[in-house]
Order: sequence, then structure tokens, then C-alpha cells
Amino acid sequence: GNVFDEFQMEGVASEHNEIYLELVPENLSRALKTAQSAKAVKIKLTNKHCPCLRVSVELPSLSSSSRIVTHDIPVGLIPRRLWNDFREPSVPDFDVSIYLPVLKTMKSVVERMKNLSNSIVIEANLSGEMNLKIETDLVSVTTHFKDLGNPPWASEDGCQSSAEGRDLESMAEARIDIKKLQQLLAGQQVNPTKALCNIVSKRIVHFILLHEDVSLQYFIPALA
Repeated sequence: GNVFDEFQMEGVASEHNEIYLELVPENLSRALKTAQSAKAVKIKLTNKHCPCLRVSVELPSLSSSSRIVTHDIPVGLIPRRLWNDFREPSVPDFDVSIYLPVLKTMKSVVERMKNLSNSIVIEANLSGEMNLKIETDLVSVTTHFKDLGNPPWASEDGCQSSAEGRDLESMAEARIDIKKLQQLLAGQQVNPTKALCNIVSKRIVHFILLHEDVSLQYFIPALA
């Protein structure tokens, strides 16, 4: 509903009105590049020779007739027995939630740090402070960010997460694989409207990137 003016969806049953697909992202990206100046775009699932997403792009024309460009993108259908493997994982109550600094700045810092260590410590508190740290036998480097702000999270029953009652200056931290963090930051071609992370001390770092029509979530487990 956020993307299409109209849509028709039929799953295997009314209570399972979903279809799970897997595809090569580059194929879909190339198809949609031709739609940047389109009058209309129609996407539908077809199954002539093999399952495909058919992307029909109506391009503007100087004549009265329209130009239609069609892309058939091969897709794989995920069996229902595997759907649970793709469900959003549950996250324990976080200790700290904080807005991230400008991602380009954070990416630059992480790229420099990855040459010194294979892991990085992310720590933050409820006073809008976040540190990125690496520690080795030879060097210890810390980058400090201040005044980032903390989201006003609340659970459904109106109670705060485990962050409630926590010392505002107390840091929650998790050590994660620096290459995984770098991949996350390198993959962001469009700056999100908001970006934040939730830290479950020594267990997981949960990143949420909010765009206009979509939110992306990343889960990076802490290293032992």
C-alpha cells in the first residue's frame, strides 16, 4: 500500500495470503533503473517457463502510443515449510537505544579501524553518548560521539524496556565483528531519515534504518 496505487495478491489460502520469493537483487535493480522516468510500472508474478517477476515499464512517448519495456526476473519460490526461517527474529529487551551519527562519518571511522582489529566495541548510554572502540595488545583507539539523542521507546503496555531505571551515564556495550559492521555501512547508498541502534549488553546490536517507505533492520551478534 505504501508503494503501489493498486495491487492484487493471492496466496495459498485466505489465512496465508503471502508468497515468499528469493531473487538476485542486482537483477531487480537493473530492471527498475529503466523505470526512473516511467509513466507507470506494473509488477506481477508469472510462471510460463519458470517462476518470474515480470516488470512492465510504460515509458513516455512522443507519439500517441506508449512504449512498454518488459523485464522477466527469475525468482525462487520459498516452500511454506521454510517460512519460519525468514521470520523477523525476536530481540531481548535492550539496555540502551540511541540514534546513530551521520552514517558516512561512522563508515569513515570504521574503515580506518578495521585495519587495526577484527572486532569493534560499540558502547552507548542514555545521555546520547556513543563510543566506537578497538583494543589490541599494541593499540587502543576510541572515537567519541555526543549529543546523539535517545529514542523515546515504550513497550505495548506503556512500560519502558530494561533501560528504565538505568543510570543515564552507564554504558551498555557489545563487541562485534568489524567486517559485518563495515558491510552494513557500505551497503547504505541512500541516507536514511533516521538511524538508530539498540544494544543488549554483550549479546547483540540491533540496527534500524528508517527510510520514507521502508525500514531496514540488521542484527549483529556479539562475539564471545
